[in-house]
Amino acid sequence: MQLARKITAQGLEFLARACAGAAALCMIAITGIIVTSVLMRKFANSPLHITEEVVGLLLSVSLFLGLPMVTLRAKHVRVALLADFLKGRLHSAMQIAALLVGCAFFFWLIIETIPWFEFAFKRSLKTETSRILLYPWMAAMPLALALTALILLARLTGLLDRVDDSEAGADQSFTDGAP
Repeated sequence: MQLARKITAQGLEFLARACAGAAALCMIAITGIIVTSVLMRKFANSPLHITEEVVGLLLSVSLFLGLPMVTLRAKHVRVALLADFLKGRLHSAMQIAALLVGCAFFFWLIIETIPWFEFAFKRSLKTETSRILLYPWMAAMPLALALTALILLARLTGLLDRVDDSEAGADQSFTDGAP
């Protein structure tokens, strides 16, 4: 059992890191495209015609590819008023309920995105200006959602340790030291 936990944790960590790395590369590409477009507009009086479409695609992809790492590290935005108030079994029950809701939400999103992806794939949909195929970009969403759901499911089943709310939000407090 301990070996299964270790392999699962390492596998999910590797996949989440790969997604996060791809998201970081997307953000670097966004910066590069915008800088290039601005320089071309300034010096050549002709901006890149693909800037808005490609930046929009890269931004969407980076958002979804960053989600598994955020979930693995439990760095989501939290409203912990009730969770901080509860202790013991009630706190554990709240964590389990949150994981169940998260799993259900992500599995529902995956079910909703697959027909959307298939529609774009079957019709070879392309962007309007630069004629870039959309389905490779759209594939990132169900893949990232599936990985995020697997992380939540592994946490729910005990293959990954549950993160205590106080640990997850310890370095994110915006009210510490406020008058």
